[in-house]
Amino acid sequence: MQIPLFRDVLLAQRQIRPYLPRTPLHTYPALDELIGARVFVKHENYQPVGAFKVRGGVNLVSQLSDDERRRGVIAASTGNHGQSVAFAARLFGVAARIVVPERANPGKVAAMRGMGAEVIFHGASFDEARLHCEALAREHGYRYIHSGDEPLLIAGVATEALEMLEDQPGIDTIIVPIGGGSGAAGTCIAAHAIDRGIRVIGVQAEAAPAAYLAWQRRGPATAPDQTFAEGLATASSFALPQAILQRELDAFVLVADDEIRRAMVWMIERAHTLAEGAGAAPLAAAYRLRDELRGHTVGLICSGGNTSLDHLRTALALE
Repeated sequence: MQIPLFRDVLLAQRQIRPYLPRTPLHTYPALDELIGARVFVKHENYQPVGAFKVRGGVNLVSQLSDDERRRGVIAASTGNHGQSVAFAARLFGVAARIVVPERANPGKVAAMRGMGAEVIFHGASFDEARLHCEALAREHGYRYIHSGDEPLLIAGVATEALEMLEDQPGIDTIIVPIGGGSGAAGTCIAAHAIDRGIRVIGVQAEAAPAAYLAWQRRGPATAPDQTFAEGLATASSFALPQAILQRELDAFVLVADDEIRRAMVWMIERAHTLAEGAGAAPLAAAYRLRDELRGHTVGLICSGGNTSLDHLRTALALE
């Protein structure tokens, strides 16, 4: 797999522009006060599917070969990657199948079905669903779209950081959530091509630290996946994002699930926006790092807003 270059990000921006609106970048005085820094939120929760992944889905599916389109696509997902593939497949007239864990977020499942994808339930975790998905792809000849090991997907999601820095060139630190790591890898490519001095910080859940361990060890890693935050929920590291993160990511933070839940409430109270666990994780990390961020200009990538009512009730009950 070839690591995407900045020119691939620029090409992806041109590729997705006809299909996806530019998402807003807003600042909120209450967040500035909380962190002690100038804080900008990149609202990927405003995407048509409520999450950043759709950038990669559109970039990739729009460039499938005629043979791949005829065979159809398949992906494994806890929700947002699946919605991305389903959205893009419908846009370009491609049959899509999404394999999800048996207890997948009902709202995300309904959204995938609403976009015409066939949803296949399998296993108790994302990784069990992924292995079944890969078996189905081999058996039926579907074009398998991995949620991280896809250069076009990474180039597509990198456009979120490109937009952020176009809108606010003064940002010196970007905090981005990490599950498999495609979003963080793309952020590193875009941000460091523009200014190598921009600090990119990844954040993952303590309850699902596989990507963090791989980044620390500079090699593949597996770990228990017990977080409620689907967008951060992976039990094994992904090769292509890690190849980028191990070279480019400046720092990596783990946060507890309750820190993420508290940040979800802060996003509602202080930024008037609904963030799912992964989307709120950058704010949780910023609060953890607030002493070293004081006086900086910080970009938080709110990667998605597709939380469930149960997750939201649990978060609100902490207050």
